[in-house]
Amino acid sequence: MPSSSPASLSRRNFNAWMASAAAVAGAGHAALWSRPAGAAEPQLISKLRIVIPANEGGGWDQTGRALGAALLASGAAGEVVYENIGGKGGTIGLAKYVEKYDADPDTLLMSGMVMVGAVALQKPPVTMAQVAPVARLTSDYEVVAVKADSPIKTPKDLIAQLRADAAKTIIAGGSAGGVDHMYAGMLARVAGNTAGLVYQPYPGGAQVVEALITGKAVAGISGFSEFSEGLSSGKLRAIGVSSKRPFLGIPSVREQGVDADLANWRGVLTGKKVPPERKAVLLEAVHRATAADVWNKTIKRNNWDSFWMAGKDFESFLELDLAMAGPMIYLLKLKA
Repeated sequence: MPSSSPASLSRRNFNAWMASAAAVAGAGHAALWSRPAGAAEPQLISKLRIVIPANEGGGWDQTGRALGAALLASGAAGEVVYENIGGKGGTIGLAKYVEKYDADPDTLLMSGMVMVGAVALQKPPVTMAQVAPVARLTSDYEVVAVKADSPIKTPKDLIAQLRADAAKTIIAGGSAGGVDHMYAGMLARVAGNTAGLVYQPYPGGAQVVEALITGKAVAGISGFSEFSEGLSSGKLRAIGVSSKRPFLGIPSVREQGVDADLANWRGVLTGKKVPPERKAVLLEAVHRATAADVWNKTIKRNNWDSFWMAGKDFESFLELDLAMAGPMIYLLKLKA
């Protein structure tokens, strides 16, 4: 294996490249949820719908249902219903949300980096410019896993195989254009063979695990929560994680000599036609939910990183993420 890679890429480097084109705004709005100590917490929403643009069981579904449970536990909402609309990295759910709930003051849409990438890759008629940000909730990291008996032991082994025979080094992950696909593209770029990447998208983590176990894929990329059962059972083995430092006992890909780090994020959006005063109520309800014990227990159980962001900060973050996705998809030569 060559002693150095011909190219390397990390989200950190890419952000630096894009900094000249976009600047993140300063502090967000003053907190809307402050109230005197000891004051009763009123119910803010009698019935809330959470649209989850993915099938049941995946990361968006887990996050959406955890948020719903926390909204109920905190008393912010009296009833919560869920609507799963899966397909194409959330773009189908996004389009149906805009069509049905654009002016609905009692409906939230789960979103995240997967949707940002899918929109950039697929260029659908309905984009994230047609919804409004409420809050970012979590960060999650990409785990690179292989079958337990795989000869690939480290990220450098995977890079070497991508250089030697990319066509047979199939990498499985979530939707085309999503965060799993982006990270696979980063690894292929480090290997100097972005054009040769063979990426197989699946609708959920369970199918990625199956592809690894049955030998349909050489490596898989997904969130830790979606690989956790396969890892604990000994059927899979993690070779690295996309964080900058070790995570849950898994060494980072970067610290093993492959410069490629990336953090996924998940959050909630609302309709463009929802009045500002109602958006403020939705924001307060979501913020209260994230302070509930049930939410924090779910964060720990699923090994997510809590990452609250709202107001101008989240608007500016999302604007930068959207601006960055297109060039990143092009640079990594990702294909639908």
